[in-house]
Amino acid sequence: MNQSGEEPLGVAMPASTAEVTQILKLCHQAQVPVVPQGGNTSLAGGSVLGESGGVIVSLSRMNRISSPDVESGTIEVEAGAVLANIHSGLEGSGFMLPMRLGSEGSAQVGGLISTNAGGSHAFRYGMMQDLVLGLEVVLADGQIWNGMRNVQKDNAGYQLRKLFCGSEGTLGVITKANLKLHPEPVQHVTACVSLPDFNSASRLATSLRREAGDFLTAVEFFSDFGLEMALAHIPTLRFPFSERAPHYLLIEVSSSSAKVPLEDILNDVIERAFDANLILDGVIATSLSKRAELWRLREEQPEGQRLAGPQLKHDISVSPGRLAVFLLEAEKICMSILPGVRINPFGHIADGNVHYNLSPPLGQQSFAGQEAEFASQLGELASEMGGSFAAEHGLGRTKVWLADRLRNPVERRLMTNLKSAIDSTRNLNPGTLTASLKLVRPVI
Repeated sequence: MNQSGEEPLGVAMPASTAEVTQILKLCHQAQVPVVPQGGNTSLAGGSVLGESGGVIVSLSRMNRISSPDVESGTIEVEAGAVLANIHSGLEGSGFMLPMRLGSEGSAQVGGLISTNAGGSHAFRYGMMQDLVLGLEVVLADGQIWNGMRNVQKDNAGYQLRKLFCGSEGTLGVITKANLKLHPEPVQHVTACVSLPDFNSASRLATSLRREAGDFLTAVEFFSDFGLEMALAHIPTLRFPFSERAPHYLLIEVSSSSAKVPLEDILNDVIERAFDANLILDGVIATSLSKRAELWRLREEQPEGQRLAGPQLKHDISVSPGRLAVFLLEAEKICMSILPGVRINPFGHIADGNVHYNLSPPLGQQSFAGQEAEFASQLGELASEMGGSFAAEHGLGRTKVWLADRLRNPVERRLMTNLKSAIDSTRNLNPGTLTASLKLVRPVI
């Protein structure tokens, strides 16, 4: 599906919630489709029009960031605030927003919330919905829901803020948020290890969660195929081992206390993994620059594959204990669809999220028209294993058809009813509305 969408009538760039309200009221009255747009980093075509004759509402001018409330451990931001700027604004406060993404230089808070972003630290700190304490949202007809509460405990009715996390702009336009901060780590220990097979990676990840779970910040995996593409196309990367291996794990532990013996804890787990023949080789970063070098090996995986040529991206999750089985079965499926297709799985092993990206067989520049078949069968496999075909990138425009096919009728009906309940009017023709999520008949 075309991720660029249809050409809009125009782009509105409000500077305040009041202006967002005016825009939505006018569009609502004229039955003009509206799609909110953040940093435009979507990998699923979620911030473009699904039909012609609509308006894009860019939140980029609404980018104010308050000073952090260090006593409460919170910060108030507008939806257009860029994630990297929030990180910069928190420097020296002793607190951090534990959302880390490769696109943080462009990604905006409204988009992060509306797609319920995950990232490399999600298994420790949770998804974006776990960092949201309060929201301000403008509904389709211009009404404002002010849920800008600043507390974690609020059981006075339904958790409305949770509904807007992951709704991809179909329930309302997020304009402000109160975000939960965490103490900033004062020490990190980062290691990268090579492994003979994915089962060894899975066993090591289990040991890390069990023996270092209180301090474990990230456990990221990638394959030698993905690493080869990154090394071949990004000359500033450095291979840290003497020999190549089939699989690699990037491991990081951190603490907000300097008294915790992090290096001893991590070394102990790694040494026992060596003794059990789970690890072939390993390195521990000895400086901040070395830490950054190790992280780049994982973070440059998408860019390396993009530079290598055509690719298909699949964002899938299964329970961590079933990830090894998924990878085995998924490879069989892919080879049956297109023999010789090259597979680059990488991602967040601790929470079972795998970015299952494909490159054409050697010597070919296309997937022989099998793109939909790959998505369908891989999504079906994940669903059968109790997982999801849309782990952290959302549905956007590219996965709506999968949602229609793979989500059960009861689930789809609940979403449709929820959407109808939030819309304040019943006589608006759904056919005139944005089509980013057909299964819930979006109204924004």
